[in-house]
Amino acid sequence: MTFDTLKVRREEAVLFASIDAPPMNLLGPELVHDLVDLIRQGEADDTLRVVVFASADPDYFISHADIARVKEYRDEAARLVGEPSIGLLFRYLSGSRLVSIAQIEGRVRGAGSEFILACDMAFAARETAIFGQPEVAFNLNPGAGGIQHLVRLMGRSRALEVILSADDYDADLAEHYGWINRAMSAKVLDEFVSSLAHRIGSFPPSGIAVVKDRANAIALGSVHDFRRDSDLFGIAAAQPESQRRTEDAFHRGFQTWEGELALGETF
Repeated sequence: MTFDTLKVRREEAVLFASIDAPPMNLLGPELVHDLVDLIRQGEADDTLRVVVFASADPDYFISHADIARVKEYRDEAARLVGEPSIGLLFRYLSGSRLVSIAQIEGRVRGAGSEFILACDMAFAARETAIFGQPEVAFNLNPGAGGIQHLVRLMGRSRALEVILSADDYDADLAEHYGWINRAMSAKVLDEFVSSLAHRIGSFPPSGIAVVKDRANAIALGSVHDFRRDSDLFGIAAAQPESQRRTEDAFHRGFQTWEGELALGETF
């Protein structure tokens, strides 16, 4: 496998994919293109069972979606799911026979947060991981699964706090709220995730597939609900208030490496 925005290495039944889309790992069409190809190729390989996603940038895992290129990245998602929807692409990953694990260092907001929520498990570095769903500050809703996952994981009140505050949350609070599986020291994160991935990868694939299928039947939102959130995001993005707030954010450093180090403080 070769990609423009992912650095990959294979170890037995586990594929390690490091996100490398400078300057800040925006979820743009190039990264979505590579994610689609990775999922396709991974599912076609019967010997591959686990995919671990990490970041080549210690400050940003996936910062968020590239707001200037929404149509382009949505069109890339349609290559796999048949519809221009990042939410349906992420839901596809949740339903895949592949076990996906997010190993998080740095900031993960908006669609980046929705990506790690779509993964089957997520583990984060206590020292550096920052989480956020800032859409409401732009007059938008989380449109790629954030609402579906967070309400189920956290409960209604905490999910509303996270989404309506549009603020940044550290790894310890994210763990406490159920956003991620665990927060741990960066010194042990890599070894822990690698060991877990190889352990899961050593088990029979048929058993893994059944467990994922039954867990998803209980906890994964429907295609209809994901599609509805995606559609509402698109409708809101076309509104003058959303466009005004987005333009103002760009003037204040939105989608720049330095401007988003403390994004929650800019609203």
